[in-house]
Amino acid sequence: MYAIAMNNLRNIDLNLLVTLEALLTEQNVTRAAKRLHLSQPSVSVQLRKLRAIFADPLLSPAPGGMLPTTRAQALLQPLRAALAEMRHVLEPRHSFDPATARLTWQVAAADYAEYAILLPLLGHLRKAAPGVRIAVREAAHPKMIKQLESGAIDLGLLAMEAVPERLHHCILFEEHYVLVARKRHPALKGKLTVDTLCQLEYVVVSPEGGGFRGVTDTVLEGKGRKRCVVLSVPHFLFVPEVVARTDVVAMLPSRLVKDRSDRIQVVKPPLPVPSYEMAMIWHERSHLDPAHMWLREQVRRAL
Repeated sequence: MYAIAMNNLRNIDLNLLVTLEALLTEQNVTRAAKRLHLSQPSVSVQLRKLRAIFADPLLSPAPGGMLPTTRAQALLQPLRAALAEMRHVLEPRHSFDPATARLTWQVAAADYAEYAILLPLLGHLRKAAPGVRIAVREAAHPKMIKQLESGAIDLGLLAMEAVPERLHHCILFEEHYVLVARKRHPALKGKLTVDTLCQLEYVVVSPEGGGFRGVTDTVLEGKGRKRCVVLSVPHFLFVPEVVARTDVVAMLPSRLVKDRSDRIQVVKPPLPVPSYEMAMIWHERSHLDPAHMWLREQVRRAL
């Protein structure tokens, strides 16, 4: 049998660990086989060997695939990190020349991050790396995390509070909220008070759709107050247009409206609304890649 001490690497086929990573990521033998360019029976044989090595089922049958055991869940992140280091050791080291590079980066971001982060970056990137392309994918943070872990995207942009510890990250800036209304809004002629804040009608952004709450509601409820939210939309960039054309107002991140003073007015809220940090995130597999390191540095410099 395979009663092998885990510290005796000479007796373990390291390819089995590659198979284990694929199985724990896909949670399906057929998909793992496709990812590894192997037959399904071959992967099934390797899974049996892995179960013997770890003295654990690792994956149990479930509707639509398989579920990892507690032991397997604990193995996944250390396994990914170890394999990433191994790939880094084995792959030839190449320097990155942005002027001659021909590649496409996949970046996940909501429309706010497109406007606040990618837009300042783009001009410099076109000059420094004219052969490089960026494909932007819009994704709520749970999907973004899965895309990073599966390799579907190279970089994610989201609020730091949503970043899991298992991913690398860099905080880009701190963002705060401002009240945004159309020019000459009748309710904002004088000093903005909490009473006025509660009397206004609001539009809120709900990235996953259908939500009518935000951090402002939590703050107001802590003071025994409530506001009136009449519109919920999934995208940030639609909101300034709604605000400019109606008496509906919004609490928005300040960077989204800093260059829009021609049609809207920006007012400091009369009570403190918690700020948040924006971050870029990436997977261990890209951490030491010269091209990826260059891209991350350009993002930091652009902001």
